[in-house]
Amino acid sequence: MSLFKNKKVLGLTSALVLASMLVGCGGTTPSTSTEDIENNTPEEQVLETDVVVIGAGGAGLASALEVRNAGKEAIILEKMPVVGGNTLRATGGLNAAETSVQSELGIEDSKDKFYEDTMKGGHDKNIPELVKTLTQNAADAVEWLIDLGGDFTNVGRLGGASNDRAHRPEGGDPVGPEVVSTLRTVLEDKGMEVMTNTTATEVLSEDGVVTGVVAEDEEGNELTILADAVIISTGGFGANSEMQVEYNSELEGFGTTNHPGATGDGIKMALELGAGLTQIKEIQTHPTTLPNDGYMITEAVRGNGALLINRDGERFIDEIETRDVVSEAILSQENGTAFLFFNQEIADSLGAIDGYIKRGLTVEGETIEELAETLEIPADKITETVEKYNGFVAAGEDTDFNRADMPRSIEGGKYYAIQVTPSVHHTMGGLTINTDAQVLTEDGEVIEGLFAAGEVVGGVHGGNRLGGNALADIVVFGRIAGQNAAK
Repeated sequence: MSLFKNKKVLGLTSALVLASMLVGCGGTTPSTSTEDIENNTPEEQVLETDVVVIGAGGAGLASALEVRNAGKEAIILEKMPVVGGNTLRATGGLNAAETSVQSELGIEDSKDKFYEDTMKGGHDKNIPELVKTLTQNAADAVEWLIDLGGDFTNVGRLGGASNDRAHRPEGGDPVGPEVVSTLRTVLEDKGMEVMTNTTATEVLSEDGVVTGVVAEDEEGNELTILADAVIISTGGFGANSEMQVEYNSELEGFGTTNHPGATGDGIKMALELGAGLTQIKEIQTHPTTLPNDGYMITEAVRGNGALLINRDGERFIDEIETRDVVSEAILSQENGTAFLFFNQEIADSLGAIDGYIKRGLTVEGETIEELAETLEIPADKITETVEKYNGFVAAGEDTDFNRADMPRSIEGGKYYAIQVTPSVHHTMGGLTINTDAQVLTEDGEVIEGLFAAGEVVGGVHGGNRLGGNALADIVVFGRIAGQNAAK
């Protein structure tokens, strides 16, 4: 079955541009007759399909696949030159409770506890029915990805979680690339293409019903795509500093962990149709990013046992507290920075750390003394901190900061440190949706034919997103959006 339900690609330049966008993306180039090219003008470029998906990150890829699984066609638009979006940068894990992987590893967990942790982590600002949808369906999302060929056999714990439920590839390798690779491979096998370097500029509607999308390619050629439904999966606005400051002035001057395409386009287009916004001021910082460029160091480093120390060589916070709490604690330290401190055993426990070491992001020492000299921190202070923490591990109780999960002591081997500071990471606020992923107006009315999933949506994470919940969010609600858009 062709990608296009009914296609017209008109104008010689336009036909060649469209062909170039599709070549190499896993599908075939749509045919355009010489007669069509000669007899029509570029102003008449029109395609028609069942569903248009705007944004080819994890949520967009998941939704497009479910559209195809329902027997319908989808055109996927991506303004960046590659697919994946922020999902490619996700490293920690995909949270889910009561999965087959947890069962095989002997991990006892419950969807109810997952719900409680998510609401507590979001300071109870989350919309309960959205959180229930997330937590009840996350296990199915993991099983779905595994059935598609993904590797999610390693399970760890991230900040704010009361249990090990962050699913990731064997060895603790980054989870986001695995999600993207798994979905992209299946989409390509089904002959579905992504039109990269193609920016949606407007969602069309008539009498309150969505009818398609206007898009523009990298050469400025305009394309109209008529469709029965549109899914907005463009991500948040974590790379749009002006938009961040508009909604939260305290974030002026912050760096970002986001890819450059996360500029809030989907929110802006939906607002033109009267869409409502939910908790738009709720913007999260990630506590452990590089001071100069916002490069994110996954929360899983702390989850696997790393400590946070200041320039006095002392701990100052429960390392696996929620991101907002840890961010605030780091900003209160000298220079607004701290050091992630860990040894070789912790490094060996998480594949992502090997990548940091190879990139030269770590300071290393064969002994604590050698590392302390490089960091210009008194060695006896770090040694005292480590010995005290190891005592907590042995006793099973952290009497300083009440860290609940201390997976291992820090004894022997090479020692490492990474200087970190908070950067803008996730925009929890966004478009208002219901549990069917339908976009709602300010008055709570459904905008017929318009769906949204992923970071572009508000209300799922409340005032603070737990690490591992973004990946669960994009797959769960991406699937829901795709299934319902196909109807």
